[in-house]
Amino acid sequence: MHEADTTETDTPQTIKLLLVDDHPVVRKGTRELLEGESDLTVLGEAGNGEEAIAQARALRPDVILMDVSMPGMNGIEATKAIKAEHPSIGVLVLTSYDDDAYVFALLEAGAAGYLLKNASEDDLLGAVRAVAAGESALHPSIARKVLERFSVSTTPTPPEDELSLRELEVLRVAATGRTNKEIARDLDISPRTVQVHLANIFSKLGVGSRTEAVLHGIKRGWIDPKTL
Repeated sequence: MHEADTTETDTPQTIKLLLVDDHPVVRKGTRELLEGESDLTVLGEAGNGEEAIAQARALRPDVILMDVSMPGMNGIEATKAIKAEHPSIGVLVLTSYDDDAYVFALLEAGAAGYLLKNASEDDLLGAVRAVAAGESALHPSIARKVLERFSVSTTPTPPEDELSLRELEVLRVAATGRTNKEIARDLDISPRTVQVHLANIFSKLGVGSRTEAVLHGIKRGWIDPKTL
C-alpha cells in the first residue's frame, strides 16, 4: 500500500540562471536559447571565476552554467567557492573539456552536472531543469567513471549517524539514476514523499544536488557501485 499521497498541483516555477563563460559570443548564444523557454530566465553573466562568485552572491541564481577554462580564477575554483558559500545553488558545467581530471575535480568541487558544449539544445535544456530539481545531469559514461573513481579506498561510516534507514534506502535507489516517480514505485511510496526524503537528505548532508549526495554516500561506503 502506498503512503498517503497528495495531489500534485505544482506549477512550473521560473528557474533563475547565471551564465559563466569568458567568451561573450558563447554567452549570448546560450542566453538566447535559455530565454526562449518560458520557465527559464537569465539573471546575469560573468566572464571569470571572480565575477561568478560576486554574481552568485548578489543574484542568488538556482543554477549556474559554469565554464572550466577562464582567465584568472577557473571554473573549478569558482565552483568550490560558490558551493561553500551557497550549497543550494546547482552548478552545471558546460565545457569543451571531457578529460577525466576536469570531470573529477569539478564534481569534487560540488558540481551537479557535466555537459559538453557540443551537446544538443534539448540535452542542455534538460540538464538545466534536472539540476534545478536537484537531480543529476551526467552522461552515463561519465557517471560510471565517477562511481568507479570515488568508490576506491573507502572507509565505511555508519549511515545511521547522518540518515534514517528510509532516507538511506531512497539515496541508494536514487544512485541508480531512477527518477522520483520510479523511486516511488520501487519503494511503494508517493513521489511527494520521495521529494521530502531527498530534501531531508540534501539538508542533512549539506549538499544541493543528487550528484553530491550520491558521491557522499559512495565515499562513506553506504552505496556499492557494483550494485548499480
